[in-house]
Amino acid sequence: MALSGLSAQYVDGQLVTNTSQTQNKETTKTAGSGDLDKDAFLQLLVAQMKYQDPLEPTSNTEYISQYATFSELEQMQNMSSNLTLSRASETVGKEVIIETRKENGETVTVQGYVEKVVYNGTKAYLSIDGTLYSIDDLKQVLDEDYNNGTKSVERINAILSKLPKVENLTMTEVGGVIEAYNLYNGLSEYQKTLLSKDTESLLDKYVAKSNELMENAVKEAQEANAAAKEENESNEEGLDEDALEALMKDQEKEEI
Repeated sequence: MALSGLSAQYVDGQLVTNTSQTQNKETTKTAGSGDLDKDAFLQLLVAQMKYQDPLEPTSNTEYISQYATFSELEQMQNMSSNLTLSRASETVGKEVIIETRKENGETVTVQGYVEKVVYNGTKAYLSIDGTLYSIDDLKQVLDEDYNNGTKSVERINAILSKLPKVENLTMTEVGGVIEAYNLYNGLSEYQKTLLSKDTESLLDKYVAKSNELMENAVKEAQEANAAAKEENESNEEGLDEDALEALMKDQEKEEI
């Protein structure tokens, strides 16, 4: 059975879309936006009501259910968008890692501090060294504890790399060992995990050798001080004997 008088026809209860006008409108709407907003949904709902089968019309309850489902989905999308924008604003002043792709498909990693956030509708862009990157390309936010720990670990590695072998260490290089040791003690437990076990073990050996050198230096200094004191006391005793002899000679002259 075919029903006339409508811009769309039903044949045996099935909708036959023969009108190119309706197809063009829907195609244009779909091509214009990948997201279905509220206006587009209402247009589709009106079209569905307009072209429904008069013999088997859709119930009002079903329409309400569809609209309620779409409203819930829209709220979730809005919430997700707001969270993304809030997340972007929290990155200002922090060091981040961005992973973006070039036109040839090559992945480029950018690391730097977020200077500001630029908003364009529901999209957020992070400004790093004057270049804007989409929040979608954000790979990692580096916290302050991690940054400080990384800098200290890099400094420790740099100091140890300039030292001679442990057995050849001298008092001249002990100052560098002390600096590395103080940096290590200033690390939190989390930051210490950034230092390799081999480097930690090497630092322990340098510290032990430095303690040995300093103990020997202190012992030598004490021995030198003791020797100098003994020499001074001996010289003082010699001076006392000479003074006594001179006094006795003076007394003898007076008696004569």
